[in-house]
Amino acid sequence: MNQASLLDSATRPSKGLHIGLWVAQVLLAIAFGMAGAFKLTAPIEVLVQKMIWPGAMPPGLVRFIGASELTGAIGLILPAATRIRPGLTPLAALGLLVIMLLAMMFHLSRGELGALPAPIFLGAIAAFIAWGRFRKAPITPRA
Repeated sequence: MNQASLLDSATRPSKGLHIGLWVAQVLLAIAFGMAGAFKLTAPIEVLVQKMIWPGAMPPGLVRFIGASELTGAIGLILPAATRIRPGLTPLAALGLLVIMLLAMMFHLSRGELGALPAPIFLGAIAAFIAWGRFRKAPITPRA
């Protein structure tokens, strides 16, 4: 093996990392896609019954959060799968991370410590995707 091929294999991300990132992207897209669609389409009264917190916010903000989550879910998959502007995928992950950080701050401000595990877990997955697709295993754009 020559020095160039050794260097190339050392700098290329592993197949396992790509697979792990894709699994994370799909699972996070499903979670945020379902949650976002629900917040975007369900009557506010139903949302309040299911989650309580939407009653503490203006309905327009609840709908905006839903639209942001749904858009982020699409952004996790579509640019990477089509390889058209795949740099949008880590940006979508960062956007979802920001939403989860804001959710954590909101729940902390209301003393709802029991509501923290979900945004912490989802935020950690979003951070992993952002890190992986920005730094370790970016997807190359279609030529």
